[in-house]
Amino acid sequence: IMSKPFDYSKWDKIELSDDEEDVHPNIDRESWFRMKHRSRVEREEHEEKDKQRIMEEMAKAEQRMKMLERDLKKIQKHKEDDSDDDDDDLDDAEAIRIELEDLKTKNRERQAKLDEYEKNKKWNVDNMFEVKEERTLINANAGKSNYTPTGFAQSTVTGEEVKKQFASKKEEDNDGDKEPAKTEKPKEAAPAPAAAPKAEPKPAAAAPQPAKKPAGPSPPKSKASPPSPTEVDSDPNFVYSYHEFTDKYADLVEQFMTLKSFDESKEFLLKHGDILLQEHACNYLLLASLEDEMNGYREKMTQTAKQSQIVTNIAELAKSWNTHPGNCIMPFFQRLNQREFLEGFLAGLETFKQKIISRAVTKKIEMDRAREKEHAVEKEGVDISQLPKEERLGPGGLDPLEVIETLPVSMQEAFESRDVDKLKEALLKMDQKDAEYHMKRCVDSGLWQAG
Repeated sequence: IMSKPFDYSKWDKIELSDDEEDVHPNIDRESWFRMKHRSRVEREEHEEKDKQRIMEEMAKAEQRMKMLERDLKKIQKHKEDDSDDDDDDLDDAEAIRIELEDLKTKNRERQAKLDEYEKNKKWNVDNMFEVKEERTLINANAGKSNYTPTGFAQSTVTGEEVKKQFASKKEEDNDGDKEPAKTEKPKEAAPAPAAAPKAEPKPAAAAPQPAKKPAGPSPPKSKASPPSPTEVDSDPNFVYSYHEFTDKYADLVEQFMTLKSFDESKEFLLKHGDILLQEHACNYLLLASLEDEMNGYREKMTQTAKQSQIVTNIAELAKSWNTHPGNCIMPFFQRLNQREFLEGFLAGLETFKQKIISRAVTKKIEMDRAREKEHAVEKEGVDISQLPKEERLGPGGLDPLEVIETLPVSMQEAFESRDVDKLKEALLKMDQKDAEYHMKRCVDSGLWQAG
């Protein structure tokens, strides 16, 4: 036996918004929509009022029928108790029965009217469902921002770990420099070659600073010391957090740099956007582009620059929308399907490439000049008295100009002449504690390089 199939006929009277689009071209479409909607609402209101009226009449009829049935029962009971037939009671009972039947007939007609309304009811977006329950959930983190004012994702690194590592390394280096110099073996080390003072008590030169290497992304798992925080215009901790970022995520960024198609980049960003849409990732891509151009890899630079511009454009879109950049990934790539937007993106990419090429040329010139200056310093030395105090401080934080003025005359003369034997002779003539004290201060100020 087959089960009765489900009756789908109730869905044959669904009113769709598409039905309202059948409008004459001379009629305003918006006005037509409003008129159709108003007609539908007025019809539903009329039907609802009519159904409400019918149900109220049915309720009154039900109450009247209960009263009549109660009266009929009283008459029947009275007739059973009194054996004499009373024509009045018979007439009353008959009248009650006639009225009851009339009320039941009218209620059946009213119910048929309600059933007809329900059967012919037209369904639309306003009456196809009803709210059974409402609830409001408040996100405890709703007030917390997970993106920066510039449109990038919040950084997942703080730099504190790297900062502690470099601080620990610096302490170890300082501890090594604090070992007392032995007076019996001064020949194992030589005075700093660029620390020779002039004939005056003040030394004439200090150790030259090596030329700084061009900026570029730190290699994966790099342990090299970060540049000085003074090179960063904003937060001094930026350099430490960037170094930590490259330690953790350089491989991921390098993988993103190799993606050729927009679809691959979109899928990769959807998966790793919390990392790749950080400001450090954008800086990494920028510096990688510059490094590739400086090394002569023009094709690789073009690819890296394209990926850099994808991240930058998403961040700019997030900034204008005041939202997390992850919410702008799909809209950005959907815009790339539009010819006008794609041409604008490629034009911006070309401008960015030209800036990278120009900066690479300038950077090479700066590096060449720095090398020439370094060679000149190695040959001629430099007058450290012309340097700011912060730049001439030694590894132990002491100023060589101040230290050399406090040395015994014999040691001053040895440093001025750069004569190791003369320095050795001066130390041997001194008390051992005094010799160790003066040599330690020479090491901390950079006048003497322990080796």
